Amino acid sequence: MAQASNSLHQAPEPFQPISRSAICILARLAAKRAVTEELRAQGVRVTLVKPAEISAEAQVYLQAHPELYREALERAQLLGLYEKRRRKVA
Repeated sequence: MAQASNSLHQAPEPFQPISRSAICILARLAAKRAVTEELRAQGVRVTLVKPAEISAEAQVYLQAHPELYREALERAQLLGLYEKRRRKVA
């Protein structure tokens, strides 16, 4: 008598939305990384630049490169940064 095999069909994973804040954070980090690389390429010592200036330049960079959000979404999916379900308040 033949036995059924589990390898033929796998149940789909439940839908889990990606956290919007995780996407924004990852996109901002990528923008900051790009800004610091540009500064280093110009010969600027990044440790002497105020973090607020880097953040401001990163915000401008992020507005000019919206594709960073798409890349951040892909990275969040790879990292498994899913939203936690919130309990309903009674």
